[in-house]
Amino acid sequence: MSTPEQINAWAERLRLAEQTATPMAPLREEITSGDDAYAVQLANVRHAQAQGRRIMGRKIGLTSPAVQKQLGVDQPDFGTLFADMVYGDDEDIPWARTLQPKVEAEVALVLERDLDLPDATLVDVINATAYVLPAIEIVGSRIANWNIQFIDTVADNASSGLIVLGAVPTRLNALDLKLCEMVMESAGTVVSQGHGSACLGHPLNAAVWLARKLATLGQPLRAGDLVMTGALGPMVAVQPGDAFEARISGVGTVRTRFGR
Repeated sequence: MSTPEQINAWAERLRLAEQTATPMAPLREEITSGDDAYAVQLANVRHAQAQGRRIMGRKIGLTSPAVQKQLGVDQPDFGTLFADMVYGDDEDIPWARTLQPKVEAEVALVLERDLDLPDATLVDVINATAYVLPAIEIVGSRIANWNIQFIDTVADNASSGLIVLGAVPTRLNALDLKLCEMVMESAGTVVSQGHGSACLGHPLNAAVWLARKLATLGQPLRAGDLVMTGALGPMVAVQPGDAFEARISGVGTVRTRFGR
């Protein structure tokens, strides 16, 4: 494990990249373990909290087997969501708030019960979920040209950016998230397609993984938390002025627009 001073130095470099909107070189030549990468992420989470930012949930990344293979890992990762990252359906996204943005459509869960068991099961996740929302995650990277491997994205808060949420909640009752179809369009053209099965076989499987991981780390999911379960289709690069609409069958529709 690296020293606290080194962890904080890496964390500060990531913050500077964001503050100056100047992506930096990858960290994987310096950070040699996943534990150190998560320690860097946690250092920046604590720094954000000290600045008054409110944690409101978590995101799960690397849920696609193809992406895991590309990055040489056999498990997802997670990042922290803050209240100031969340936008509502059809709100304008200021371009200045993004950094190398890409969009992906996801199913978001909102919890009504704590998930604090290290052996949480699918039953526990279902019982803890109040409702689901359609969502677009606007991922971003402080690493130049998205030249990332597992260490880089973990340290960089799982390449988090912003979140756009649909406004119509749906209960899990009679909703088959495994078979739900996702279509995302921009300017009338389909730019991404997928199914719930693309997310670790089922979006709730991803939530089970996250609940267990965070409980083991002593940072369990709590009632009221937002959980972004992972991409249902390929990421799409964004240009200033772009607009997107994502439709997830049974879950709903969500739209977002970017400023110039």
